Amino acid sequence: MKWRARIVCLTVVAAAAAIGLRPAGSGAAESSAANYTLDAAHCAVVFRISHMGMSYTYGRFNDVSGRFAVDSSDTANSSFDCTIKTASIDTNHKKRDDHLRSPDFFDARQFPVMTFKTTGIHAHGPKLHLTGDLSMHGVTRPIDFHMDKMGEGKDPWGKQRIGFSAAFKIKRSDFGMKQHLKMVGDEVELLISFEGVRE
Repeated sequence: MKWRARIVCLTVVAAAAAIGLRPAGSGAAESSAANYTLDAAHCAVVFRISHMGMSYTYGRFNDVSGRFAVDSSDTANSSFDCTIKTASIDTNHKKRDDHLRSPDFFDARQFPVMTFKTTGIHAHGPKLHLTGDLSMHGVTRPIDFHMDKMGEGKDPWGKQRIGFSAAFKIKRSDFGMKQHLKMVGDEVELLISFEGVRE
């Protein structure tokens, strides 16, 4: 009867392998993603937008936070999650900034944050191609863009860091900000650069 038991056992193992299962204790692969906290002191979210077609107005958001995970062996296991406080908008002009915080634009009192969360990541040559949901002004829309890895390594204090940068465009009207489109452009160019410290 021992030979019958052995055949049954081998049949079960073969069937498990055929449907993508692994026997207990076989060392199934696990995510090797490293988790990072965004370093706000080394993060920039900068934008520019046309003013009457005559010049660009530049600005930034000063309050940015987030976490992300990077898996160098399997890009699909990576993820990025970012939150920006809309009231932190800064164009170096108080009256304009107050207007941008008003219901004409960001309506910062009603919509205090913007968020971005990835829904997918894959390698695109030396770049990462991100898809995700951008929520702003009460509207959530999918966006996608490429991101460059700037570098990684230990800082002078022995902490592991990694940094990225990206540039892409969105339309503010897609997020319900349709006021003053003749005076202030619809297309917004965004430049992002950030570092993360490994947790």
